[in-house]
Amino acid sequence: MDLGEDVSSMFGKRSKTNSNSTVNRSRSKGMEEAPTSFNQKKCIAWFRQYSTPNNADTIGPEGVEAFCRDLNVEPENIALLVLSWKMGAKQMGFFTLQEWLLGLTDLQCDSLAKLQGKLNYLHSLLLDSSNFKSIYRYAFDFSRDKDQRSLDVETAKAMLGLLLGRQWSLLNSFFQFLDQSRYRVLNKDQWCNVLEFSRAVDVDLKNYDVDGAWPVMLDEFVEWLKVTRGESNIQ
Repeated sequence: MDLGEDVSSMFGKRSKTNSNSTVNRSRSKGMEEAPTSFNQKKCIAWFRQYSTPNNADTIGPEGVEAFCRDLNVEPENIALLVLSWKMGAKQMGFFTLQEWLLGLTDLQCDSLAKLQGKLNYLHSLLLDSSNFKSIYRYAFDFSRDKDQRSLDVETAKAMLGLLLGRQWSLLNSFFQFLDQSRYRVLNKDQWCNVLEFSRAVDVDLKNYDVDGAWPVMLDEFVEWLKVTRGESNIQ
């Protein structure tokens, strides 16, 4: 599975729209160099460049795609997830005006240029363990279907790749386990424990406590990995 394409499709649909459409009209004002002080009216006007007249207070998937293009950030860039977390956005692929103002007021960004200047800062937030944990937990609710309490496996893999792809060396093994397992969804407890597992358990699994309070799914993953490595203790 191409995790990048999967995440991209979740953040905003790729669509062929007319260059004269509302979403893709010129956004030159948002790209002008902004004054140092934050201007809420300017921020709202910037928002309107991505919303549509029939739903002026919500940016939909096409608008999010246009926003990403203008920002010169791919939808699968983790900075967009951090920005969504800053906004408190509730649904992937959508930003409401209230969410937009919440996040961009906090960042003091009322223009494209200002937000581009904050991208490194958004990345830096992930370096703080507490922030990362909060963003990781947020990603579960942000990316799940709102009529479901669990996260489907393919979406979970895409988000795990985005969040843990550079820091958990067992991630690909975990994906292989999921592919051959009975699991088709991950609940929030399982999701949260994957992060704790990635932080606490060594690659050789020697410090894994089989009597610990890990979800059954992770017990099964450890046993599967041991069998795969030829290290199983099953009698």
